Amino acid sequence: QVQVVESGGGLVQPGGSLRLSCAVSGGSFSNFDMGWFRQAPGKEREFVAAIIRSGSGPYYVDSVKGRFTISRDNAKNTVYLQMNSLKSEDTAVYYCAAGPRVGSVWYFYPSSYDYWGQGTQVTVSS
Repeated sequence: QVQVVESGGGLVQPGGSLRLSCAVSGGSFSNFDMGWFRQAPGKEREFVAAIIRSGSGPYYVDSVKGRFTISRDNAKNTVYLQMNSLKSEDTAVYYCAAGPRVGSVWYFYPSSYDYWGQGTQVTVSS
């Protein structure tokens, strides 16, 4: 059974940085496409970033381009989201998602992913 576990969230001041980690177990990590989503209170889940094995990405939502970086370490079965220059509007629960057949077209669509973590809270506030 595939398990996805996020970590690294917390409280940070505007302009600060955080690195989220997502560990995947119970499956062949190197065969998964990986994505990060977020959900703020009262809002729908939003695509943040994805790293697709067969695509030309990685891919980012426009609001985080130049500030966030997604990366993966297949030896550690882990994907990361480095978040710099954080803003109050980045406050949300961040979710990691995995799927074997996400692809480079529908990477922004939550239903493209088969496995999800429980989420980690990121709060950007002074």
